[in-house]
Amino acid sequence: MKLLSRKATCNTHGQDSSYFLGWQEYEKNPYDEIKNPTGIIQMGLAENQLSFDLLESWLANNQDAAGFKKDGQSIFRELALFQDYHGLPAFKKALVEFMAEIRGNKVTFDQNKIVLTAGATSANETLMFCLAEPGEAFLLPTPYYPGFDRDLKWRTGVEIVPIQCKSSNGFQITAPALEDAFQEAQKRNLRVKGVLVTNPSNPLGTTITRRELNLLLSLITEKGMHLISDEIYSGTVFNSPGFVSVMEVLKDMKCESSQVWNRVHVVYSLSKDLGLPGFRVGAIYSNDDMVVSAATKMSSFGLVSSQTQYLLAALLSDKKFTRNYISENQKRLKQRQKLLVQGLQKAGISCLKSNASLFCWVNMKHLLSSNTFDAEMELWKKIVHQVKLNISPGSSCHCTEPGWFRVCFANMSEETLNLAIQRLKSFVESMNINNQSHHQLLKNSRRKSLTKWVLRLSFDHDREPEER
Repeated sequence: MKLLSRKATCNTHGQDSSYFLGWQEYEKNPYDEIKNPTGIIQMGLAENQLSFDLLESWLANNQDAAGFKKDGQSIFRELALFQDYHGLPAFKKALVEFMAEIRGNKVTFDQNKIVLTAGATSANETLMFCLAEPGEAFLLPTPYYPGFDRDLKWRTGVEIVPIQCKSSNGFQITAPALEDAFQEAQKRNLRVKGVLVTNPSNPLGTTITRRELNLLLSLITEKGMHLISDEIYSGTVFNSPGFVSVMEVLKDMKCESSQVWNRVHVVYSLSKDLGLPGFRVGAIYSNDDMVVSAATKMSSFGLVSSQTQYLLAALLSDKKFTRNYISENQKRLKQRQKLLVQGLQKAGISCLKSNASLFCWVNMKHLLSSNTFDAEMELWKKIVHQVKLNISPGSSCHCTEPGWFRVCFANMSEETLNLAIQRLKSFVESMNINNQSHHQLLKNSRRKSLTKWVLRLSFDHDREPEER
């Protein structure tokens, strides 16, 4: 008799992905400027540490909120007691207003249609439980966040069918790619329940165009499916074109009274825009009352603490702070992204043109020994173990083309980023020297072989008359 369940003993969590294996290598030998200057620099973790000073300054100036007080009086006992899963009204109001502010107030959100979850991971999984049965499928454009193999599939039994996107058009979603994915699902006898996209994209660092959003809305209207738009990076857009939420497109199309209005769901989190992944604050927004009701009940398994909600309600309600934070954070992200892109260019490495997020999609195809994913893994292992940088290989993101890597830039100091760039530059230079030496050896070898052949030919020619 088995003592453990199949779920406990299965190996479908995705922890063996190179995305997570890189983290494990980093944890064995983490870089520290003083204690371990030759350690591995973590560039595989999409955290935003660039604006902590702004948050810390607000906390210092708002002692009541930070100390769980209201009008100078402690409310610790009130917050310490049980709270139901609907969340604190003040926090939900502040959160939906912050979401609208990030979107330029082009759309508004109803606090009664939002469900609080313990991060975006929980939000995405909860939506899978609400929208699909085990064995049904969602379509995801490639490349996509490696954690989705865990978040969407592991406990729900839902399958992922990739929408194969290519570098030739900047990995944008096309009608033929959507149709191919739908046909692939049918071949696998999978019922497709919807499409999930990240906007801005993880790992591309680009915003989805209005054309692509219109294409997706047309598909779900035609097929009677759902669309989940994971918009956790919406506040990180630092360059044009600006961010366009799927809710803005729905509003412009005047879809409020149509069936598609209830089949579009938005996931949000404060992990990226505010840099607070440890606070575990995520949210589902849906116009479908049944989805909101079911997701709210499921949120019992991953609530946001009352203390966290109280603190963040005060912070997000400070409109002067949020306005300054959004602007300054985007400015810092733009500067940091530029530093990485220009540094890589000096090393002969290019990046996909991006305008958002905390990372770049980096093209290292020219450094591969062959145009294969085996060669990509070989290069990745060298970068992790020799260069001492943990970056995420494109294959972990299900990219169809070898040689792409996701490289994060916002989870370290500027000095550490410069060191990482210098390490990579030195590595590329050493590769070029080795390649030149190898080519020179081949050239010399060919020259010696040719000389021997000419001498032999000459010797044979001189002997020919005698042999006749």
